[in-house]
Amino acid sequence: MKDEIKRLEALRDRVLSTWNLLDIDGKIIEQDNLEREMQAEQFWANPDRAKDVSQRHEEIRKEVERWQTMRQEVVGLLDLCRDLASQEEGKRDPVLIEDIAKDIQRLETDFEHLEFFLLLDGKHDTKNAIVSIHAGSGGTEAQDWAEMLLRMLLRYCEKQGWKTTTLDESRGQEAGIKSAVFRVEGRYAYGHLQSEHGTHRLVRISPFDAEKMRHTSFALIEVIPELEHGESVMIDSKDLRIDTFMSGGHGGQSVNTTYSAVRIVHIPTGITVQCQNERSQLQNKETAMRILQSKLQTLKEEEEEKERQELRGEYKSAEWGNQIRSYVLHPYKMVKDIRTRYEENDPDAVLDGDLSGFVEAYLRWKKKSA
Repeated sequence: MKDEIKRLEALRDRVLSTWNLLDIDGKIIEQDNLEREMQAEQFWANPDRAKDVSQRHEEIRKEVERWQTMRQEVVGLLDLCRDLASQEEGKRDPVLIEDIAKDIQRLETDFEHLEFFLLLDGKHDTKNAIVSIHAGSGGTEAQDWAEMLLRMLLRYCEKQGWKTTTLDESRGQEAGIKSAVFRVEGRYAYGHLQSEHGTHRLVRISPFDAEKMRHTSFALIEVIPELEHGESVMIDSKDLRIDTFMSGGHGGQSVNTTYSAVRIVHIPTGITVQCQNERSQLQNKETAMRILQSKLQTLKEEEEEKERQELRGEYKSAEWGNQIRSYVLHPYKMVKDIRTRYEENDPDAVLDGDLSGFVEAYLRWKKKSA
Protein backbone atom coordinates (compact mmCIF):
# COMPACT_ATOMS: atom_id res chain seq x y z
CA MET A 1 0.00 0.00 0.00
CA LYS A 2 3.03 2.29 0.02
CA ASP A 3 2.40 3.63 -3.48
CA GLU A 4 -1.30 4.25 -2.76
CA ILE A 5 -0.46 6.08 0.48
CA LYS A 6 2.16 8.18 -1.30
CA ARG A 7 -0.31 9.19 -4.04
CA LEU A 8 -2.99 10.07 -1.49
CA GLU A 9 -0.60 12.12 0.66
CA ALA A 10 0.45 14.07 -2.43
CA LEU A 11 -3.20 14.58 -3.40
CA ARG A 12 -4.10 15.67 0.13
CA ASP A 13 -1.33 18.28 0.09
CA ARG A 14 -2.51 19.59 -3.30
CA VAL A 15 -6.11 19.77 -2.06
CA LEU A 16 -5.13 21.69 1.08
CA SER A 17 -2.90 24.05 -0.92
CA THR A 18 -5.67 24.79 -3.40
CA TRP A 19 -8.17 25.11 -0.52
CA ASN A 20 -6.03 27.95 0.85
CA LEU A 21 -5.46 29.58 -2.53
CA LEU A 22 -9.20 29.69 -3.21
CA ASP A 23 -9.87 30.84 0.39
CA ILE A 24 -12.54 28.18 1.00
CA ASP A 25 -12.46 29.04 4.74
CA GLY A 26 -13.39 32.62 3.83
CA LYS A 27 -16.21 31.35 1.63
CA ILE A 28 -17.54 29.23 4.51
CA ILE A 29 -17.69 32.37 6.67
CA GLU A 30 -19.43 34.26 3.86
CA GLN A 31 -21.91 31.38 3.47
CA ASP A 32 -22.74 31.53 7.20
CA ASN A 33 -23.23 35.31 7.02
CA LEU A 34 -25.55 34.98 4.03
CA GLU A 35 -27.56 32.28 5.83
CA ARG A 36 -28.07 34.60 8.79
CA GLU A 37 -29.19 37.37 6.45
CA MET A 38 -31.63 34.99 4.73
CA GLN A 39 -33.15 34.03 8.10
CA ALA A 40 -33.91 37.65 9.02
CA GLU A 41 -37.61 38.57 9.26
CA GLN A 42 -37.42 41.40 6.72
CA PHE A 43 -35.28 39.47 4.23
CA TRP A 44 -37.90 39.51 1.44
CA ALA A 45 -38.82 43.18 1.99
CA ASN A 46 -36.32 43.98 -0.78
CA PRO A 47 -36.95 41.31 -3.46
CA ASP A 48 -33.99 42.33 -5.65
CA ARG A 49 -31.55 42.15 -2.75
CA ALA A 50 -33.10 38.89 -1.56
CA LYS A 51 -32.72 37.36 -5.02
CA ASP A 52 -29.05 38.36 -5.24
CA VAL A 53 -28.29 37.05 -1.74
CA SER A 54 -30.08 33.75 -2.37
CA GLN A 55 -28.25 33.22 -5.65
CA ARG A 56 -24.88 34.12 -4.12
CA HIS A 57 -25.53 31.75 -1.19
CA GLU A 58 -26.42 28.85 -3.49
CA GLU A 59 -23.32 29.40 -5.65
CA ILE A 60 -21.00 29.51 -2.64
CA ARG A 61 -22.75 26.54 -1.00
CA LYS A 62 -22.10 24.38 -4.06
CA GLU A 63 -18.46 25.45 -4.29
CA VAL A 64 -17.80 24.86 -0.59
CA GLU A 65 -19.62 21.52 -0.68
CA ARG A 66 -17.48 20.28 -3.59
CA TRP A 67 -14.24 21.08 -1.77
CA GLN A 68 -15.42 19.73 1.58
CA THR A 69 -16.44 16.47 -0.07
CA MET A 70 -13.10 16.22 -1.88
CA ARG A 71 -11.08 16.81 1.29
CA GLN A 72 -13.15 14.37 3.34
CA GLU A 73 -12.89 11.63 0.71
CA VAL A 74 -9.12 12.01 0.33
CA VAL A 75 -8.48 12.03 4.10
CA GLY A 76 -10.88 9.12 4.66
CA LEU A 77 -9.28 7.01 1.92
CA LEU A 78 -5.80 7.84 3.23
CA ASP A 79 -6.79 6.64 6.72
CA LEU A 80 -8.20 3.43 5.23
CA CYS A 81 -4.98 2.77 3.31
CA ARG A 82 -2.89 3.28 6.44
CA ASP A 83 -5.09 0.80 8.32
CA LEU A 84 -4.65 -1.74 5.52
CA ALA A 85 -0.91 -1.14 5.48
CA SER A 86 -0.75 -2.14 9.14
CA GLN A 87 -2.31 -5.53 8.32
CA GLU A 88 -0.42 -8.55 7.11
CA GLU A 89 -0.28 -8.57 3.32
CA GLY A 90 -2.01 -11.96 3.00
CA LYS A 91 -5.00 -10.82 5.05
CA ARG A 92 -5.83 -7.79 2.88
CA ASP A 93 -9.04 -7.98 0.84
CA PRO A 94 -8.02 -7.92 -2.86
CA VAL A 95 -11.42 -6.57 -3.92
CA LEU A 96 -11.09 -3.70 -1.46
CA ILE A 97 -7.58 -2.93 -2.72
CA GLU A 98 -8.88 -2.85 -6.30
CA ASP A 99 -11.70 -0.50 -5.27
CA ILE A 100 -9.19 1.77 -3.53
CA ALA A 101 -7.10 2.02 -6.71
CA LYS A 102 -10.22 3.05 -8.66
CA ASP A 103 -11.17 5.60 -5.99
CA ILE A 104 -7.69 7.17 -6.07
CA GLN A 105 -7.88 7.52 -9.84
CA ARG A 106 -11.36 9.07 -9.59
CA LEU A 107 -10.28 11.53 -6.89
CA GLU A 108 -7.22 12.60 -8.89
CA THR A 109 -9.45 13.23 -11.92
CA ASP A 110 -12.02 15.11 -9.81
CA PHE A 111 -9.28 17.26 -8.31
CA GLU A 112 -7.95 18.23 -11.73
CA HIS A 113 -11.46 19.46 -12.56
CA LEU A 114 -11.71 21.46 -9.32
CA GLU A 115 -8.17 22.80 -9.73
CA PHE A 116 -9.41 24.43 -12.94
CA PHE A 117 -10.95 27.19 -10.79
CA LEU A 118 -7.44 28.42 -9.96
CA LEU A 119 -7.34 29.72 -13.53
CA LEU A 120 -10.39 31.89 -12.83
CA ASP A 121 -8.59 34.55 -10.82
CA GLY A 122 -9.19 37.55 -13.09
CA LYS A 123 -10.67 40.80 -11.81
CA HIS A 124 -14.14 40.06 -13.22
CA ASP A 125 -14.06 36.26 -13.61
CA THR A 126 -16.69 35.55 -10.94
CA LYS A 127 -19.22 37.98 -12.42
CA ASN A 128 -22.27 37.54 -14.64
CA ALA A 129 -21.74 38.07 -18.37
CA ILE A 130 -23.39 40.04 -21.16
CA VAL A 131 -23.02 38.24 -24.50
CA SER A 132 -23.66 39.79 -27.92
CA ILE A 133 -23.65 37.96 -31.24
CA HIS A 134 -23.46 39.74 -34.60
CA ALA A 135 -23.72 38.13 -38.03
CA GLY A 136 -20.93 39.07 -40.42
CA SER A 137 -21.38 40.06 -44.05
CA GLY A 138 -22.92 37.36 -46.20
CA GLY A 139 -26.66 37.70 -45.65
CA THR A 140 -28.57 34.51 -44.85
CA GLU A 141 -25.42 32.37 -44.57
CA ALA A 142 -23.89 34.55 -41.86
CA GLN A 143 -27.21 35.04 -40.07
CA ASP A 144 -27.76 31.28 -39.90
CA TRP A 145 -24.23 30.88 -38.53
CA ALA A 146 -24.92 33.54 -35.89
CA GLU A 147 -27.99 31.61 -34.76
CA MET A 148 -25.95 28.40 -34.57
CA LEU A 149 -23.47 30.18 -32.29
CA LEU A 150 -26.34 31.53 -30.18
CA ARG A 151 -27.66 28.01 -29.69
CA MET A 152 -24.15 26.73 -28.88
CA LEU A 153 -23.62 29.30 -26.14
CA LEU A 154 -27.10 28.86 -24.67
CA ARG A 155 -26.59 25.08 -24.54
CA TYR A 156 -23.23 25.57 -22.79
CA CYS A 157 -24.83 27.90 -20.23
CA GLU A 158 -27.62 25.39 -19.67
CA LYS A 159 -25.07 22.64 -18.97
CA GLN A 160 -23.35 24.91 -16.44
CA GLY A 161 -26.66 25.54 -14.67
CA TRP A 162 -26.63 29.27 -15.41
CA LYS A 163 -29.72 31.37 -16.04
CA THR A 164 -29.91 33.19 -19.39
CA THR A 165 -32.17 36.11 -20.33
CA THR A 166 -32.56 37.44 -23.87
CA LEU A 167 -32.21 41.24 -23.86
CA ASP A 168 -32.44 41.95 -27.58
CA GLU A 169 -32.76 39.98 -30.80
CA SER A 170 -32.97 40.93 -34.46
CA ARG A 171 -34.15 38.12 -36.74
CA GLY A 172 -32.91 37.58 -40.28
CA GLN A 173 -35.39 37.93 -43.13
CA GLU A 174 -35.04 34.34 -44.36
CA ALA A 175 -33.29 32.51 -41.54
CA GLY A 176 -31.05 33.01 -38.55
CA ILE A 177 -30.40 36.22 -36.65
CA LYS A 178 -28.73 39.51 -37.48
CA SER A 179 -27.82 40.04 -33.84
CA ALA A 180 -28.74 38.94 -30.32
CA VAL A 181 -27.85 40.03 -26.80
CA PHE A 182 -28.37 37.91 -23.68
CA ARG A 183 -27.44 38.05 -20.02
CA VAL A 184 -25.88 35.10 -18.19
CA GLU A 185 -26.36 34.85 -14.43
CA GLY A 186 -24.03 32.50 -12.62
CA ARG A 187 -20.81 32.43 -10.63
CA TYR A 188 -17.78 32.46 -12.97
CA ALA A 189 -20.02 33.04 -16.02
CA TYR A 190 -17.72 35.72 -17.42
CA GLY A 191 -14.62 33.73 -16.47
CA HIS A 192 -15.76 30.84 -18.65
CA LEU A 193 -17.36 32.73 -21.52
CA GLN A 194 -14.51 35.20 -22.11
CA SER A 195 -12.88 32.47 -24.23
CA GLU A 196 -15.63 32.99 -26.85
CA HIS A 197 -14.94 36.70 -27.40
CA GLY A 198 -13.92 37.25 -31.02
CA THR A 199 -14.75 36.31 -34.60
CA HIS A 200 -15.83 32.73 -35.35
CA ARG A 201 -15.43 31.25 -38.85
CA LEU A 202 -17.55 28.46 -40.35
CA VAL A 203 -16.75 26.39 -43.45
CA ARG A 204 -19.55 24.13 -44.75
CA ILE A 205 -21.70 23.08 -47.66
CA SER A 206 -24.43 25.70 -47.61
CA PRO A 207 -27.99 24.45 -46.98
CA PHE A 208 -29.17 27.60 -48.78
CA ASP A 209 -27.20 26.98 -51.98
CA ALA A 210 -28.99 24.92 -54.63
CA GLU A 211 -25.61 24.08 -56.20
CA LYS A 212 -24.30 22.72 -52.86
CA MET A 213 -21.20 24.89 -52.94
CA ARG A 214 -18.87 25.28 -50.00
CA HIS A 215 -19.28 28.58 -48.14
CA THR A 216 -17.32 30.44 -45.46
CA SER A 217 -19.26 32.50 -42.94
CA PHE A 218 -18.22 34.78 -40.09
CA ALA A 219 -19.93 35.98 -36.91
CA LEU A 220 -18.69 38.06 -33.99
CA ILE A 221 -19.23 37.18 -30.33
CA GLU A 222 -18.68 39.90 -27.73
CA VAL A 223 -18.48 38.98 -24.05
CA ILE A 224 -18.27 41.57 -21.27
CA PRO A 225 -18.64 41.24 -17.49
CA GLU A 226 -21.77 42.66 -15.91
CA LEU A 227 -20.47 45.17 -13.43
CA GLU A 228 -22.08 45.88 -10.09
CA HIS A 229 -23.26 49.31 -9.01
CA GLY A 230 -20.31 51.51 -8.10
CA GLU A 231 -17.83 49.65 -10.30
CA SER A 232 -18.70 51.16 -13.67
CA VAL A 233 -17.63 54.47 -15.19
CA MET A 234 -19.69 57.62 -14.80
CA ILE A 235 -21.55 58.73 -17.92
CA ASP A 236 -22.48 62.31 -18.71
CA SER A 237 -26.11 62.43 -19.88
CA LYS A 238 -25.07 65.00 -22.53
CA ASP A 239 -23.01 62.26 -24.20
CA LEU A 240 -26.07 60.08 -24.77
CA ARG A 241 -28.70 59.89 -27.48
CA ILE A 242 -31.69 57.85 -26.34
CA ASP A 243 -34.27 56.60 -28.83
CA THR A 244 -37.44 54.63 -28.17
CA PHE A 245 -39.14 52.40 -30.68
CA MET A 246 -41.77 49.69 -30.93
CA SER A 247 -40.55 46.36 -29.65
CA GLY A 248 -40.27 43.59 -32.21
CA GLY A 249 -39.54 40.82 -29.73
CA HIS A 250 -41.66 38.14 -28.18
CA GLY A 251 -43.83 39.03 -25.26
CA GLY A 252 -47.24 39.39 -23.79
CA GLN A 253 -49.97 41.95 -24.18
CA SER A 254 -48.80 45.42 -25.34
CA VAL A 255 -45.16 44.44 -25.86
CA ASN A 256 -45.38 44.91 -29.62
CA THR A 257 -47.83 47.81 -29.57
CA THR A 258 -46.02 50.35 -27.35
CA TYR A 259 -42.73 52.18 -27.68
CA SER A 260 -41.10 50.17 -24.89
CA ALA A 261 -37.83 49.30 -26.68
CA VAL A 262 -34.86 51.57 -25.96
CA ARG A 263 -31.70 52.31 -27.93
CA ILE A 264 -28.86 54.27 -26.31
CA VAL A 265 -25.95 55.70 -28.31
CA HIS A 266 -22.82 56.87 -26.50
CA ILE A 267 -21.82 59.71 -28.83
CA PRO A 268 -18.08 60.00 -27.96
CA THR A 269 -17.36 56.30 -28.62
CA GLY A 270 -20.21 55.42 -30.99
CA ILE A 271 -21.16 52.43 -28.81
CA THR A 272 -24.81 51.52 -29.31
CA VAL A 273 -26.89 49.39 -26.95
CA GLN A 274 -30.54 48.47 -27.22
CA CYS A 275 -32.94 46.42 -25.13
CA GLN A 276 -36.52 45.36 -25.80
CA ASN A 277 -37.21 42.28 -23.70
CA GLU A 278 -39.14 44.06 -20.92
CA ARG A 279 -42.65 45.50 -21.17
CA SER A 280 -41.60 48.69 -19.44
CA GLN A 281 -39.60 51.35 -21.26
CA LEU A 282 -38.00 52.30 -17.93
CA GLN A 283 -36.82 48.72 -17.30
CA ASN A 284 -35.39 48.47 -20.80
CA LYS A 285 -33.59 51.78 -20.33
CA GLU A 286 -32.08 50.66 -17.01
CA THR A 287 -30.87 47.39 -18.54
CA ALA A 288 -29.41 49.16 -21.57
CA MET A 289 -27.60 51.65 -19.31
CA ARG A 290 -26.06 48.81 -17.27
CA ILE A 291 -24.80 47.16 -20.46
CA LEU A 292 -23.43 50.48 -21.76
CA GLN A 293 -21.60 51.14 -18.48
CA SER A 294 -20.10 47.63 -18.57
CA LYS A 295 -18.97 48.14 -22.18
CA LEU A 296 -17.37 51.50 -21.40
CA GLN A 297 -15.60 50.10 -18.33
CA THR A 298 -14.31 47.16 -20.38
CA LEU A 299 -13.11 49.55 -23.09
CA LYS A 300 -11.30 51.63 -20.48
CA GLU A 301 -9.58 48.56 -19.00
CA GLU A 302 -8.58 47.31 -22.46
CA GLU A 303 -6.99 50.69 -23.25
CA GLU A 304 -5.10 50.63 -19.94
CA GLU A 305 -3.86 47.10 -20.63
CA LYS A 306 -2.82 48.14 -24.15
CA GLU A 307 -0.76 51.00 -22.71
CA ARG A 308 0.91 48.67 -20.19
CA GLN A 309 1.83 46.17 -22.90
CA GLU A 310 3.16 48.91 -25.17
CA LEU A 311 5.43 50.08 -22.35
CA ARG A 312 6.67 46.51 -21.99
CA GLY A 313 7.20 46.30 -25.75
CA GLU A 314 4.85 43.34 -26.15
CA TYR A 315 1.73 44.87 -27.61
CA LYS A 316 0.23 43.34 -30.73
CA SER A 317 -2.94 44.52 -32.40
CA ALA A 318 -5.99 42.54 -31.34
CA GLU A 319 -8.97 44.16 -32.99
CA TRP A 320 -12.35 42.55 -32.45
CA GLY A 321 -12.49 41.37 -36.06
CA ASN A 322 -9.56 38.98 -35.75
CA GLN A 323 -10.54 35.35 -36.17
CA ILE A 324 -10.20 33.24 -33.01
CA ARG A 325 -11.70 29.88 -34.04
CA SER A 326 -12.53 27.88 -37.16
CA TYR A 327 -15.35 25.37 -37.46
CA VAL A 328 -14.89 23.14 -40.51
CA LEU A 329 -17.78 20.85 -41.48
CA HIS A 330 -16.56 20.11 -45.02
CA PRO A 331 -14.42 18.56 -46.54
CA TYR A 332 -13.34 17.28 -43.11
CA LYS A 333 -14.64 17.83 -39.57
CA MET A 334 -12.67 19.87 -37.09
CA VAL A 335 -12.96 22.82 -34.72
CA LYS A 336 -9.66 24.58 -34.00
CA ASP A 337 -8.89 27.55 -31.78
CA ILE A 338 -6.35 29.79 -33.50
CA ARG A 339 -4.95 31.21 -30.25
CA THR A 340 -4.43 28.05 -28.20
CA ARG A 341 -4.13 25.49 -31.03
CA TYR A 342 -6.63 23.35 -29.16
CA GLU A 343 -8.86 21.34 -31.47
CA GLU A 344 -11.79 18.90 -31.47
CA ASN A 345 -12.83 16.48 -34.21
CA ASP A 346 -16.53 16.44 -33.34
CA PRO A 347 -18.04 19.77 -34.47
CA ASP A 348 -21.56 18.54 -33.74
CA ALA A 349 -20.74 18.11 -30.04
CA VAL A 350 -19.04 21.52 -29.91
CA LEU A 351 -22.01 23.22 -31.59
CA ASP A 352 -24.24 21.48 -29.05
CA GLY A 353 -22.45 23.33 -26.25
CA ASP A 354 -19.48 21.09 -25.46
CA LEU A 355 -17.02 23.95 -24.97
CA SER A 356 -15.20 22.86 -21.81
CA GLY A 357 -12.00 21.90 -23.62
CA PHE A 358 -11.81 25.25 -25.43
CA VAL A 359 -12.57 27.19 -22.24
CA GLU A 360 -9.86 25.45 -20.22
CA ALA A 361 -7.30 25.67 -23.04
CA TYR A 362 -7.96 29.41 -23.38
CA LEU A 363 -7.60 30.08 -19.65
CA ARG A 364 -4.34 28.12 -19.49
CA TRP A 365 -3.06 29.96 -22.58
CA LYS A 366 -4.08 33.31 -21.09
CA LYS A 367 -2.35 32.47 -17.80
CA LYS A 368 0.84 31.50 -19.62
CA SER A 369 0.74 34.65 -21.79
CA ALA A 370 0.20 37.01 -18.85
